[in-house]
Amino acid sequence: MKKITFIGAGSTIFTKNVLGDCMMSPALQDFEFALFDIDADRLSESKVLLNALKNTLNAGVTIKTYTDRKEALNGAKYVINAIQVGGYKPSTVIDFEIPKKYGLRQTIADTIGIGGLFRALRTIPVMLEIAKDMEDACPDAWLLNYTNPMATLTGAVSRYTNVKMVGLCHSVQVCTSDLLKDLDIPYENIEERIAGINHMAWLLEIKSNGKDLYPEIKKRAKEKQQTKHHDMVRYELMDKFGFYVTESSEHNAEYHPFFIKEKYPELIERFNIPLDEYPRRCEEQISNWLKTKEELMNDQNLTHERSHEYGSRIIEAMETNEPFVFGGNVLNTGGLISNLPEKAVVEVPCIANRNGITPAYMGELPEQLAALNRSNINTQLVTIEAAITKSKEKIYQAAMLDPHTAAELSMDDIISLCDDLIEAHGDMLPEYESAKEAVRQ
Repeated sequence: MKKITFIGAGSTIFTKNVLGDCMMSPALQDFEFALFDIDADRLSESKVLLNALKNTLNAGVTIKTYTDRKEALNGAKYVINAIQVGGYKPSTVIDFEIPKKYGLRQTIADTIGIGGLFRALRTIPVMLEIAKDMEDACPDAWLLNYTNPMATLTGAVSRYTNVKMVGLCHSVQVCTSDLLKDLDIPYENIEERIAGINHMAWLLEIKSNGKDLYPEIKKRAKEKQQTKHHDMVRYELMDKFGFYVTESSEHNAEYHPFFIKEKYPELIERFNIPLDEYPRRCEEQISNWLKTKEELMNDQNLTHERSHEYGSRIIEAMETNEPFVFGGNVLNTGGLISNLPEKAVVEVPCIANRNGITPAYMGELPEQLAALNRSNINTQLVTIEAAITKSKEKIYQAAMLDPHTAAELSMDDIISLCDDLIEAHGDMLPEYESAKEAVRQ
């Protein structure tokens, strides 16, 4: 029996969405869904929910749970990853609260920034362990990664293991439709071209029936900026740099040095920036799950509509050899985006079929967009070096290269902040050593 292994299957609703999508594909009816999570209770809840969905959909899949990760991976053809190392508490809380003591505020903190950096440092070692298990237990499997920070994790695994991997995000597939809906422009016969890096890919072209929509988009966006709305940061970036970016305004507010500034507190109000947004979402999700869990667990008529997630369609394309085009995160090998570093992970159109996943060559980005991407890539690449070398100096350097952190703090404060975060994370991070400590020993 063919096997799809889901690592982090205790993320019950997300697991339901992705594997529920798989259940709805005729090509995936003979698969085992192997569920693994370190939280036994959440794993059990996911199994109950998926079995109820299986019965409702009359799906021909087999659902099994595993307490041993390598056993769950054994013989898998596809592996889906959705882990969160350290969880909301304590790790996400640490990522937000300690930087606040230095006057450094964040919105989401899962990609770059000081929060994204430490999320990467605690997640990369686990990802490399998963990849090592895959090399032994399912060496030919594809790893579909949904965990953030997407580019950093995908880069570490792709460069330092033999695992075939692609990173999958949620923003590319809804970027254009959401933009047009927000500006009351009909979504008709749309052609689009998107490329860049995860959470900062660019809508390079957008046409309807062959007509360039950007002039009308920019005109309406400028008008909309006169009143407060949810997407003010992205519209401001489009106004100043010429192109719309894929990920939300709350994310992009902290990817750049322009918006969250202690010296200019009025920018928070002006651009409607939701500081501490991710902790609020986490609290809301936890509360909603506690309210609805019992009802969902006992719902024998549980239903599902196929989601926008790429995972099931990629697997379906590989199984049927019917091509599927999607926005994927892959190494920039051969210069898919020619004015970004080859070590970087880029987000470009990819084709999935029986041959695997083939990314498209996109050529050069407009130079101002490549420059904004590089400002984030710098931190991503040095973060990977830090994780591989276990060097404190590399952690400091990655933080100093982060646009938002560097715009707010001095070098000495950045080093002190990193030391405080290392101490607060404790055993959630491997042992890091500075060159000075090594010399003293």
